[in-house]
Amino acid sequence: MAMEEWIGHQVSVLTCDGRNIVGTLRGFDQVINIILNDAVERVYSTTSGVEVVQLKLYIVRGDNICCLGLLDEDLDAALDPAQIRGHPIKPILHGAWAQA
Repeated sequence: MAMEEWIGHQVSVLTCDGRNIVGTLRGFDQVINIILNDAVERVYSTTSGVEVVQLKLYIVRGDNICCLGLLDEDLDAALDPAQIRGHPIKPILHGAWAQA
């Protein structure tokens, strides 16, 4: 499926700095800068449920996207974020920072 077909659908974005952002894809450009509507950030914790932070209209730069994919909306709606536990995602390190 081409990315143009994702417009209007829910997507999940993992950023290079370890954030998980979910929203409705509204547009993108040639370097995969994306525009999300009704976006939320899901903040994971090992001690409490997933915190959902409202972001509303949100732009993610293409060079900060690690992974982008369609979200299974039915499966996502069936999940209870308060019951989900997990370690926060660590940022991706490049170059000299990765060697430290």
